[in-house]
Amino acid sequence: MKTVGLIGAGLMGTACASRLMQAGFEVVAYDVDEARRDAIGKRGAQVADSITDVAKRCATIVLAVFNTDQVEQVAEGKGGVLEAMGKDSSPRTLVCTSTCDPDRLAALAARVRPRGVRILEAPISGTSRQVAEGDGVGLIGGERAVMEQVAPVLDAICARRYYLGSVGNGSRAKLAVNLILGLNRAAIAEGLVFAERLGLDREAFLEVARGSAAYSQVMDIKGPLMARREYLAPISRVDQSLKDFKLMLEQAHAARQELPFASVYARMLEDCMQHGEGEWDNAAITEAIARCRT
Repeated sequence: MKTVGLIGAGLMGTACASRLMQAGFEVVAYDVDEARRDAIGKRGAQVADSITDVAKRCATIVLAVFNTDQVEQVAEGKGGVLEAMGKDSSPRTLVCTSTCDPDRLAALAARVRPRGVRILEAPISGTSRQVAEGDGVGLIGGERAVMEQVAPVLDAICARRYYLGSVGNGSRAKLAVNLILGLNRAAIAEGLVFAERLGLDREAFLEVARGSAAYSQVMDIKGPLMARREYLAPISRVDQSLKDFKLMLEQAHAARQELPFASVYARMLEDCMQHGEGEWDNAAITEAIARCRT
């Protein structure tokens, strides 16, 4: 297992690759984007030319793609892992760090298991920077035996983790965690905008908020970006947050539960998208709030 595959070399994928290489693994990485392939290669990963290449060279593959559609494509689509395996009877384990639709991911795991592909979901709570620094928290779903088999990989990526049972439960927990996290960001952003409208300096007020009963860790991570309006070097993006909140609302609708605050937050993220801010850091929610003028 000293060679691990990686499919998806964006923010989270690059952070995972860095952790793996620091732990002594060789990483064979692929991304559809040529610039990302070049960047991950410069960091020390071996660059593959396709998913097929990764699947033929690696028994354990970390997925860090954007959404559930892409996870399904990687696992069972044309040019995906199953096709690459062909008649090779040795199993492949996909460690899925993407935040997915929990029901679709569970169904995918059931479909591919008889064909030799085991899915362990491991969405990570934390920004890409936190993951790169070893502060990410893994939310694990899948067979316990598979989790134990790939424990060295998980140890490298997220030493702190929780086992939540079957595939799907990791994503359910991640969506609930991200709901709380996103609303926390929104509260901080709205507080900063409110303070500024009242004539206070954003950065000075942020220090006051940090020292008050309102303090949260998000103030340390996102507060400075909001106060200085620095969004162009993202550690977690607007479009990713919107994808997650849409998933939350879909799951809540199926469970017959309203999420009133999440609905408002999703509309604010959509406003960011409409203003061309989709690839900005999700601290840019501050800009959507600031645009709400009477």
